[in-house]
Amino acid sequence: MKSNLPLADDKKLTVVFRLETGCLGPAGETHIEAFCQLALNKFSSMHSDFLHWGIVPRYDKSLPEMQYVFNYKNLSQEQATKFFALFDVSLDEFEDTLHKKLTVLIEQYLGH
Repeated sequence: MKSNLPLADDKKLTVVFRLETGCLGPAGETHIEAFCQLALNKFSSMHSDFLHWGIVPRYDKSLPEMQYVFNYKNLSQEQATKFFALFDVSLDEFEDTLHKKLTVLIEQYLGH
């Protein structure tokens, strides 16, 4: 399917990543909105040929940290794995890379 990239917007998967305010330290609540916007800007080009991004604060702990949405429907981990496989991308590797890059971005943001 790689040869048909980029996908039309209505065919792209949306990745919603919810960040805990605590990841930015004790004052994280005051910085989380700005940090999420910064992170969204940094990640928006990652796999943009088949993904949309949503990086938002995780104020509601009942919502999952990571959510995959296609056509306004939540996908299971198995369904998301199959979607990513269409583009020769491992979901596990994608999530691992996302977490690593976010860790680096948080450290840069906090000045470490």
